[in-house]
Amino acid sequence: MKRYKNLEGHSGVTGYEIEPDSIAVQFNHSAVYRYTYNSAGKRIIEKMKQLATAGKGLSTYISQTVKQKFEDKLT
Repeated sequence: MKRYKNLEGHSGVTGYEIEPDSIAVQFNHSAVYRYTYNSAGKRIIEKMKQLATAGKGLSTYISQTVKQKFEDKLT
């Protein structure tokens, strides 16, 4: 799991792992959720990858747009 840069300083996201058709996101409460093309759509997953790599805006995007569109909870 790669550490999320959290450039805004108040993100609920602490880490992420990018795969070709998915992204796993770790939140402050240690839960890891996997979002896939199947669960959220390709456009949303690719945007999440961009935000994760940039280290800014991922938590807000998830709470406002992605919401409960995760494939599964890993932990």
